[in-house]
Amino acid sequence: MNPSTHWTRRTFCRAAAATAVLPRRIFAQKSNAGYDLVAKTDRKRIMDAAARYRQEKPETITAVTSPRSPGGPHDFFSEADYFWPNPANPTGPYINRDGQSNPDNFNEHRKRMIRLSIHMPALTASWLLTGNRTDGMLAADHLRAWFITPATRMNPNLQFSQGVHGVSTGRNYGIIDTLHLVEVARAASLIASALMSKADRDALHAWFADYLHWMKTSNFGIAERDTKNNHAVCWALQASEFARLIGDETTRAEVRTQYENLFLPKQMAPDGSFPLELARTKPYGYSIFNFDAMAMLCQSLLDSDKDIYSFALPTGQGICKGAAFLYPYLKDKSAWPYAKDVQHFDSWPVRSPGLLFTGLACRRDEYLALWKTLPADPTDPEIIRNYPVRQPLLWFGKAPARA
Repeated sequence: MNPSTHWTRRTFCRAAAATAVLPRRIFAQKSNAGYDLVAKTDRKRIMDAAARYRQEKPETITAVTSPRSPGGPHDFFSEADYFWPNPANPTGPYINRDGQSNPDNFNEHRKRMIRLSIHMPALTASWLLTGNRTDGMLAADHLRAWFITPATRMNPNLQFSQGVHGVSTGRNYGIIDTLHLVEVARAASLIASALMSKADRDALHAWFADYLHWMKTSNFGIAERDTKNNHAVCWALQASEFARLIGDETTRAEVRTQYENLFLPKQMAPDGSFPLELARTKPYGYSIFNFDAMAMLCQSLLDSDKDIYSFALPTGQGICKGAAFLYPYLKDKSAWPYAKDVQHFDSWPVRSPGLLFTGLACRRDEYLALWKTLPADPTDPEIIRNYPVRQPLLWFGKAPARA
């Protein structure tokens, strides 16, 4: 969609409807145990991060382009991580080397989206924790730059994400790149109603409504929704959280059904493991990643009318079983009985949001104790790419104190 003509009748109506259903008060979990735990654990971390990011200006994908991009300056572009030149045909189509990231592929747009996913939630968490209005307004500036301002906004699709040289200009698998917008949307659900004008809220909601529509109706979006492994879970997590922001309960109900009827029986074994992830060349990292994404999906759906955490199949599959499977190996990686990851095995584990969410919901204090000891800010780019929760405080929805 052209950035100068993004206000269609359909867009305006969806945005107006979304604004109309915004709650008058920020949703608060029945218990504030999660908020209080994270606030106590992360207070200094949040304050230090906000102090750093107050000095940084928003920077969107329009700041850097690639001559290999088939799109325009507002189109997100990335190249698939695990594709490399073919030694037998160096100038021909790239070939797959699963689990091995090619450092020469274009990643600048992804890096800027990850930057957004680090800076904006940190500023929001500071505002949420302290009531510092300056930090809240700076967080809102990031939202305006990425999703509203015509000169810098991103177009609401991923038509050119994770392309493969000589093979395709984009692929459905690229939709996982916007996993880094999940916590941005969570933060926006707190910021927008409190600190943004109605016009800006409408424009913000319209962007996410358009992007969610593309995810649900485009060929890429449908194909990604129907994948068999962590990609489908990440699609569902995005759909749930973007729908939460704009008040689309129909989509959230669809995602809840997807979790219960597809993800648990098709992706999780009765012992809580993820066989499709264990079969990959990075079984440890991908098992953690899929568990975290699935637990985040449960947390995203927590304010629905069903207790998603206690749901389990007759054969035992449920998110608490998934946590029980992984916990011993998060606590002691040397006990991992499967193959080691071909890359980055030494960088795992980090502070798993799944441990936090299931520790609270499944009432396992040992998970919470371990969560507090794991590294909260990974430095390995590969881990950062697979680590979508930067500020867990935002996932407990407590209204900010006012200065």
